[in-house]
Amino acid sequence: MNKTKTFTIPTKAGTDVIDITSEVSKIVSDSKIKSGIACVFVAGSTASISTIEFEPNAVKDLKRALDKIAPENGDYEHHKTWGDDNGCAHVRACFMGPSRSFPFEDKKLILGTWQQIVLLDFDTKNRERKIIVQIVGK
Repeated sequence: MNKTKTFTIPTKAGTDVIDITSEVSKIVSDSKIKSGIACVFVAGSTASISTIEFEPNAVKDLKRALDKIAPENGDYEHHKTWGDDNGCAHVRACFMGPSRSFPFEDKKLILGTWQQIVLLDFDTKNRERKIIVQIVGK
């Protein structure tokens, strides 16, 4: 059995990190599926899904690490293609990936004590992100 639900999240320019655990948990608990896997996917090439202990200093550390990997004001060939300024967003999203899968049992996500599901939007302008949650199980 499977079920697919979507929801949207408004994001701010830059590396916006948003806790979406409650939205995903609600989709899982409202489904008719008792146990299985929930795949959480963000549509777009400048955003990602991941997990983190969602607290301000861990988020700052993540942003600092990403800025070392793909600096916001770096020189990106992508800018020449479309005349835009979001090359770093594409590189960051590629490294982080657009989806993650999470197990659940008795209609509850199985996450670590300090583990939250987050949407990371790296684009250089405010966006409205579509999140797709596909649940597979029984």
